[in-house]
Amino acid sequence: MFSQLFSDPLPVGTKAPDFTLRDDAGHSVTLSALKGRSVVLVFYPGDDTPGCTKQLCQFRDDWSEAVARGVEVFGVNPGSTDSHTRFRNKFHFPFPLLVDEGRKVATLYHCNGIIVKRTVYRIDAEGIIRFAQRGMPAPHEVLG
Repeated sequence: MFSQLFSDPLPVGTKAPDFTLRDDAGHSVTLSALKGRSVVLVFYPGDDTPGCTKQLCQFRDDWSEAVARGVEVFGVNPGSTDSHTRFRNKFHFPFPLLVDEGRKVATLYHCNGIIVKRTVYRIDAEGIIRFAQRGMPAPHEVLG
């Protein structure tokens, strides 16, 4: 019970758990298939809510930095494909939103709780976690 409230993110330096999820367009995304590229996972509680919108818009607004560094960015949330599509289209996110049905990936990444814990990870090209933080770190901190 308390671990759902007070758990820490996965530690920096550990191997990122592999997963396969569908994105808002229905495409399958598998972390291990992205080996050779850096990946940012932004776990967030809900589509089209004030904090989540602000956080994902920061990544949208700093998109050129992610592109320049060759980083793949994904929002991760248990919302439906339809909800993700509406949210992504409304705010013109240039990155996919992954559907984490049943919060299985949130659990693997220590982000599951009463709601999904706002957590950001950066995973390097070899699949190792290089950044892990709760809250809303600025994109330049994550991409650094």
